[in-house]
Amino acid sequence: MTKQITLKALLYFVAILFLIIFGFPFVFVLITSIKDQNGYMQSFWSIPSTFYMGNFVAVFKANFLRYLFNSLFVAGISVSLAIFIASMASFALATMKFKLNKAVFMLFLVGMMIPAHTTLIPIFALNRQLGLLDKTYGLIGPYTSFAIPISVFIMTGFFKEVPKSIQESAYIDGASVFRIYGQIMLPLSLPAVSTVAIFNFLACWNEFIFGLTLINSPSQKTLPIGIREFYGAESVNIPAILTAVLVASLPVMIFYFLCQEQVIKGLSAGAVKE
Repeated sequence: MTKQITLKALLYFVAILFLIIFGFPFVFVLITSIKDQNGYMQSFWSIPSTFYMGNFVAVFKANFLRYLFNSLFVAGISVSLAIFIASMASFALATMKFKLNKAVFMLFLVGMMIPAHTTLIPIFALNRQLGLLDKTYGLIGPYTSFAIPISVFIMTGFFKEVPKSIQESAYIDGASVFRIYGQIMLPLSLPAVSTVAIFNFLACWNEFIFGLTLINSPSQKTLPIGIREFYGAESVNIPAILTAVLVASLPVMIFYFLCQEQVIKGLSAGAVKE
């Protein structure tokens, strides 16, 4: 009994320690967002005596909502396309037997090994030839292609864990391959889909280099590029920058909290076999 209490207390201590370590940056950003520049420079650790809301006003005056919409547009479409393509490819790789099955799967794994930024110059040239340079939707192609390999890797493993008897029963009942994929396998794979969606959404949401290289017009910029506007030539408005970071992180946090149960199921799927 004493050992169980000690172990439980140790687990709580470790959990609280992790909460402090990972929660402190968010608290620091939140406190800094309600300070003015002078208050931050005088003492950036202290809690302000009065709340300064000018940072939020400055953020939303700086075309922030446009940047937010652009990021949601690009990330939403890129993630949706990646899940659609990867789920079909994963279904085929996991359930169908053909000669090049392993070779095709290895090809997707090779895609995970290629550093994304090594393709920056070819993608820049390709976008220029296609007339997609300095267009928000010109980022959708690169973001989708980078998201597909890891999505296929995760979803193929998940599809392989689905009992074959489910598919066999559907075949006996006369269901087509597309019906099995759309009405049986895809709903069963929601935990994996949620995991892939959050992972790729974060990658698209935070991506900076491709957005900086392929986008020039202020109206086409995404959030990471738009936040750079708070960097002056001779000074940096740190409270305003952290306020922009705080507001930019809210959609991701909301998305995660809505899908966290599915993500936990996706991470633990296949860990226990009956």
